[in-house]
Amino acid sequence: MGRPALWFSENAEHIRRAVLADPWWQKHALIIDAAERRLVSKTIRELAELGYERVNSLEHVGQFRVLGDTLDVFPLAAAHPWRIEFLGNTVEAIRELTADLPAPRAKFKLKEEILREGDYVVHADHGIGVFRGTILDPLTGQNFLALAYAPPPRPNAPPDRLLVPPDQREKITRYIGFDKPTVHRLGGSVWLKTRQRVKEETLALAKQLLELYASRELARRPPALGEGDLEAALAASFEHAETQAQTQALQEILADLSSDRPMDRVLVADVGFGKTEVALRAAGRVLASGRQVAFIAPTTILAHQHISTIAPRLAPLGFAVAALSRLTSKPEVVQTLAGLRTGTVDCVVGTHRLLSRDVSFKNLGLLIIDEEQRFGVRHKERFKELRHDLDVLSLSATPIPRTLYLALSNLRAVSTITAAPPGRLPTRTYVLPFSWKLVREAIQAELKRGGQVYYLHNRIETIQAVLRRLETSLPRARIAVVHGRISERMLVETMARFREDAVQVLVATTIIENGLDFSNANTLIVDNALRLGLAQAHQLRGRIGRGTTEAYAYFLYRSRHLTAAARERLEALEELQHLGAGYEIALRDLELRGAGNVLGREQSGSLNQVGLNLYCDMLAEAVETLREHQNAKVKTLS
Repeated sequence: MGRPALWFSENAEHIRRAVLADPWWQKHALIIDAAERRLVSKTIRELAELGYERVNSLEHVGQFRVLGDTLDVFPLAAAHPWRIEFLGNTVEAIRELTADLPAPRAKFKLKEEILREGDYVVHADHGIGVFRGTILDPLTGQNFLALAYAPPPRPNAPPDRLLVPPDQREKITRYIGFDKPTVHRLGGSVWLKTRQRVKEETLALAKQLLELYASRELARRPPALGEGDLEAALAASFEHAETQAQTQALQEILADLSSDRPMDRVLVADVGFGKTEVALRAAGRVLASGRQVAFIAPTTILAHQHISTIAPRLAPLGFAVAALSRLTSKPEVVQTLAGLRTGTVDCVVGTHRLLSRDVSFKNLGLLIIDEEQRFGVRHKERFKELRHDLDVLSLSATPIPRTLYLALSNLRAVSTITAAPPGRLPTRTYVLPFSWKLVREAIQAELKRGGQVYYLHNRIETIQAVLRRLETSLPRARIAVVHGRISERMLVETMARFREDAVQVLVATTIIENGLDFSNANTLIVDNALRLGLAQAHQLRGRIGRGTTEAYAYFLYRSRHLTAAARERLEALEELQHLGAGYEIALRDLELRGAGNVLGREQSGSLNQVGLNLYCDMLAEAVETLREHQNAKVKTLS
């Protein structure tokens, strides 16, 4: 920092050569060239690692700011700030930042959204168009939003343009749907007919929604008031200190349980942020109130992990805890089913086996569903049946668009845990072309520091070949394989060996996606990340970094198979690698995949025609209209 800018200029070539060969310079310098292939997110991370401060406005050297696809940086090696402009994954231009330099690509914040030039938008009155930035009106000094629409039906006609004044900005939303939309014509009748048709369909859907949730509004049950000393003892058995976010989420859930209306709440917490502990405290409240609790997980391995966590906490307090899955022996199944009917079993942890018709409870009070989106349609129908008069708590690290949509639409209450436990570090995420040399070096680095590795290969047909290749490359490493076709008992036994460090490298399919908590496993290698969805990749990343050791995730891909959609997913995964990114990833997943269906697949067509945001507005309006009609009828009858 003591060197003047002139020194860096005079020694630029020496520094460039030093960065190629000298480890010190490699660690302490960053060289960016125009036309270079480079991610914006990666550049932001590298600047932060060099000690640059991220700010809103540049004031002195060592600072940078982010303006969408543009970075303004004030380097230590320069007398003035510089602007780095990106186009996709390429550095488009690097220019000295001066007062007359034009602003970066237009963007506008609207309804908590960032509109960028070229985005598809929906105007409530005129339909789908393209955002073309803002235009200043010299007479009024106001910025009008410029929207481009389809050209008139005459040869070589330019697109029609609509200028939207500031007081009508609420009529515009960013388009989110399944496919590339069709841009409408200004003044045409297509948009009016589309809006009317979708409005009628949302009214029909609103009736279904209200019927579904009206039964819960009318249902009543005794409040779960709990027992103070018993709940205090359960809290005291937690070996960590609760975060403020955990406490807030628990208070919201306990408030629901203390009312006389059944609860239906989604608890969203990033992987490793402690949602299971909050769910266990809620279970303690219901158990202390004299009712039973069922904890259901989508996989046997996750159910087994939950029973090993929950039973030691509840059993000392006098509650009988049982398991029900494919690992449960027939005599134990008979005993557990009888205990649930008679009430001698207080809490049961299991898989979808709990939804079978031969399972009945004496006094079930709370159903906790871990990763509800992992269950099938038939299971979800069973959940709907149970929801009419039962308290339901759904846990999710990255809620799928359908669940997220319902939560955002205020049809289901949602609680979030956004703060990481003390000492937790973000997982360093790298998106790179596949290389066996890189795989070997990453595994060796982890084993050298005494850690363990997940190696994800999501094809059972070729997983044994991958195992042999790793055993040849790493002859001293203790390696094992798990996947969905081995027996449940062997699966659990292998995971137990991994927990005991008898296995150092676990080669697995996505069977390891949910719920595993091994603090010594701190490297994840995915050998074909193109096969993963965004939320799924984030879930897998959550299997590492569970303690206070820095973790490394490598998402590898074959360049020849890299599609535009896959590139978007991987870029989002690399960009959103900070602690607490799960909710942001769910929102990004919503944008990339569309909103999915609300109650049935038939809604997707209507949603795609008007976009998610307007569809939500129309549905909310339909719900409110029907509620007003219902209230008016009640007043008339009274």
